[in-house]
Amino acid sequence: MFESVQGLLDEHDAIQAQLGDPAVYADPRLARKLGRRSAQLNGIVEAYQRWHSIQDDLAAAKEMAAEDPEFAAEVPQLEEALESAAANLRRLLIPRDPDDARNVILEVKGGEGGDEAALFAGDLLRMYVRYAESRGWKTELISATESDLGGYKDVQMAVKGNSNDPAEGVYARLKFEGGVHRVQRVPVTESQGRIHTSAAGVLVLPEVDEPEELEISPNDLKIDVYRSSGPGGQSVNTTDSAVRLTHLPTGIVVAMQNEKSQLQNREAGMRVLRARILAHQQEQIDAENSAQRKSQIRTMDRSERIRTYNYPENRIADHRTGYKAYNLDQVMNGDLEPVIQSAIEMDEQARLDAIGE
Repeated sequence: MFESVQGLLDEHDAIQAQLGDPAVYADPRLARKLGRRSAQLNGIVEAYQRWHSIQDDLAAAKEMAAEDPEFAAEVPQLEEALESAAANLRRLLIPRDPDDARNVILEVKGGEGGDEAALFAGDLLRMYVRYAESRGWKTELISATESDLGGYKDVQMAVKGNSNDPAEGVYARLKFEGGVHRVQRVPVTESQGRIHTSAAGVLVLPEVDEPEELEISPNDLKIDVYRSSGPGGQSVNTTDSAVRLTHLPTGIVVAMQNEKSQLQNREAGMRVLRARILAHQQEQIDAENSAQRKSQIRTMDRSERIRTYNYPENRIADHRTGYKAYNLDQVMNGDLEPVIQSAIEMDEQARLDAIGE
């Protein structure tokens, strides 16, 4: 069992040797890559060592059981512990998403429901900010188009993590948030107290660490400048500071107008554009790998309805995992971990099942 682990143990030893070489840190990208891989392998090494140790203890207990009743009594406990350790190691050996350790750019866009949808988009953004705070992550508002009554027509936020461990990466935990989020509640604009249904779309993009990681040829880029506008379409800037970037090979378009200068908007736009191109490239890889596509429950777009937020019943329900709880007020205040964990566990099980096929 676990014959493949030896190769990972050897890789872990080699990486530790590299990380012990000061010359490695002259290349920040290499050092970051090695650090992330080391963090991932650390968990596998520790799990393997625990499994191997329990296996040895069990063999010794069985050998001594005939002579000592105390050893015989330990055998069932050790067998149970070995089974648990093996299950844990098996999960850690599931191939990870290559982007799990990355930071993300999270986009929320008001959908059906007009002003109420924009208000709900604002509530979702606040939920993600609070969740990020609970994990010690940093958030940065990149771009926002506010609605007339508050909330956002669309908003983009960067989320930066604090761990090299891919299992604790921002993308590893937030990637399952992509899709349509539906809300059922009485809108502030509703005078009769009737419950309305509206929606907001969420898109989670893994962020490119360094611009050099994903080079964009100037010949592949079309840049347009225009005057920025605010709610209702009124002009909020007397100069052409807003920027629209079009990546010609993929057709991906990013518009940015929140910053005061054209240069700042272009830099922010390029940051989002790289993330979208990276996501596009991963989509193509997933499309070529049917097993991986089947095993993942995340989506790269806003077309899949994934969750309902019912305010009258204080109920949160995830339609993919079957998770349901009556603590919506706490979830909207950032207590999102149980919901996210249900998606992670479902994805892991699907990957395990795919490996066994």
